[in-house]
Amino acid sequence: MDIVVDDVMLVARALVLRDLGARRLDVAAAVDVLDAALTERRWWVEQWPEGAAFVAGQLAQDVQDRLLDAGVGRWPSCESCADEEPHELRIEPELGPDPQWVCEKTGRPVAPLGAL
Repeated sequence: MDIVVDDVMLVARALVLRDLGARRLDVAAAVDVLDAALTERRWWVEQWPEGAAFVAGQLAQDVQDRLLDAGVGRWPSCESCADEEPHELRIEPELGPDPQWVCEKTGRPVAPLGAL
């Protein structure tokens, strides 16, 4: 069981870290936020093994919320719109497999998690 949870968590971490790097936010403070959220989500997966398919999207949302709360700002910002008002991408589905980044203004899919 632990090996399966470890694998799921490492894959989820890698996807979120790849997207942090795509926006040049793979700095120590952001990675610390990622790792703290990962620790909490590990418990969640251990308690609900069926939720393993959802953990990557949940982790991305956790990091997104924590970076905003920490004053880092909106991550990831939408770069696919010509809109002058900054806005972010959101994970959809909020709780489901195959999470993707979607523009919060247009609702258009931008990229799968890990492929920004």
